[in-house]
Amino acid sequence: MTLARDDGFASRWTEVNGLRTHERSRERHTTLPIVLLHGLAVSHRYLMPTARVLAAGFPVIVPDLPGFGRSDKPGTAYDVAQHAAHVSAWLDARKATDVCLVGHSFGAEVAARLAVTRPDMVKAVVLASPTTDPLARTRTALIRRWAVDLLVEAPWQAVVLSRDVADAKPWRVLGTVGHSVGNAIEQDLRRFSVPPLVLGGSLDPVAPLRWRARVAAMTGGTSVTIPRAAHNVLTTSGRRSAAAIAAHLRRHPG
Repeated sequence: MTLARDDGFASRWTEVNGLRTHERSRERHTTLPIVLLHGLAVSHRYLMPTARVLAAGFPVIVPDLPGFGRSDKPGTAYDVAQHAAHVSAWLDARKATDVCLVGHSFGAEVAARLAVTRPDMVKAVVLASPTTDPLARTRTALIRRWAVDLLVEAPWQAVVLSRDVADAKPWRVLGTVGHSVGNAIEQDLRRFSVPPLVLGGSLDPVAPLRWRARVAAMTGGTSVTIPRAAHNVLTTSGRRSAAAIAAHLRRHPG
């Protein structure tokens, strides 16, 4: 089922392994499709500022991962491997062959796993504010960093983020936090076959510059920092983030 929206993005549901997966998409272009994957407590909604700018020149698809947003809610919190397998099956169901994955926060962990398990499909990768920095690889440490991030984020995001957490339910968010800190993302990063863009904000305490530089070094990627942006760089700095992603795709067209 597809429903049109006034911003040019359509809402669509695709059934994958018994779960209806929701997406917002705008696919009027014929260039490499960009698939944006959200973080662990949120949904497609907070990624739309970057998605709308990218849609001026690229096909853009923004799904809700299982358990989040408007997608179906399984009875357990999926780990990185389960989310990556679901996204892989979802892309196959949509007959997507070559894509650019843009993963934010926990979504970057999912994108990294998918990049190494489906190199036939993933032609370009953007890791935005990737979790989890080894220096904060416990639930307590990661939640503490998020609390610090709240002090530097734009307050207008609260309405969207609170709605997303309510949709997901706190138990799922907490369970996914456990999966995030239990995932050694370095094992995937060292197996990358394409050089990613590692994007983040200068004020981000969750995925700080030091960690992002290490991610870029492990993958042969490029680190780009958006000034005066915090962890939710794809929300608060949509135009600058989209410009960095478009520039990366011009250098590495896939």
